Amino acid sequence: MLSARFRPWHLLPFSLKYARLRLRRRPVLVNFEVTMRCNARCPFCDYWKTSSDMKAQELRSFVDAAVAFDPMMITWTGGEPLLRADLEELVHGVHRAVAPVWMTVLTHGAMLSVERARALWDAGIGQFGISLDYLDERHDRARGIPGLTARILTTAERIRSEGMTVRFNTVIKDDNLDEILPIVRAAEAMRVGVNLSVYTDFKNGNRAHLLGPAHQRRVDALIAELLAFKRRRRGTISNSDHYLSQIPRWVRGDLTTPCASGKDTVHIDPYGGIRRCPDFPTDGHWRDYTGYEPIACDRCFYACRGEAQAPLRLNRFQDLVASP
Repeated sequence: MLSARFRPWHLLPFSLKYARLRLRRRPVLVNFEVTMRCNARCPFCDYWKTSSDMKAQELRSFVDAAVAFDPMMITWTGGEPLLRADLEELVHGVHRAVAPVWMTVLTHGAMLSVERARALWDAGIGQFGISLDYLDERHDRARGIPGLTARILTTAERIRSEGMTVRFNTVIKDDNLDEILPIVRAAEAMRVGVNLSVYTDFKNGNRAHLLGPAHQRRVDALIAELLAFKRRRRGTISNSDHYLSQIPRWVRGDLTTPCASGKDTVHIDPYGGIRRCPDFPTDGHWRDYTGYEPIACDRCFYACRGEAQAPLRLNRFQDLVASP
């Protein structure tokens, strides 16, 4: 899904930058974790336990890191990035320093208003990624925020109607397999996007929503329907066909390809530390980065892992130029 900030001709400079980064073995995507603080209470994540005292240690600029890596894509994430009152300043500084760059902010959506979205869009954000795992109050309970689902759906539609790009980030779990297609269809009706990932217990050991053998037939059927949906209507689901097709293999335990997420993507935490994966420990300061090699790890099948391994096929360009 191409951001409304860009036009199809932007594929040329982005493609040239992508080729240059791959030749230099540099990350294509850099994730700036601007805070580990969060005001949600998700049972699969412990970021909400981060002390407010850590705010004083958070970086006041990510420009130096952005210039050093000069990536094609930047994701502003956390914790909950909208807790940073200076997020617009952080984004604007990087937007002026790096080009071309496609920047996304990932949020649980409770603090996102049309006004805040406009300020971030004007600062350089090209897409708002909002977590949405259910279309009813189950999502409110999962995040510990009453009324969250209704707020997300209302705000997302308003932001999109203002000409900005919105995408739901949906995690496939044991209890929402029947909700995935309704979320996709709701997104299609709203003309917003959906990016799918798979639940993992990697963050804090909570195995409650893991997919396993008991879910295999339903997972197989769901992926077949999602791929059929993409063949009929590209632009809503932003995942590659390859990533989706590999999800059943991961659930079966058949995926043994080494994880290359640290090769094309890296994470820089709020204190300047760098890591290959959001659920790995830091490996020193980002200035000391020398690259990551693929490793044998199958703890997750996040989109960042699966998309890093996806081949560059024609349907990826079709996905990029299509609109919801």
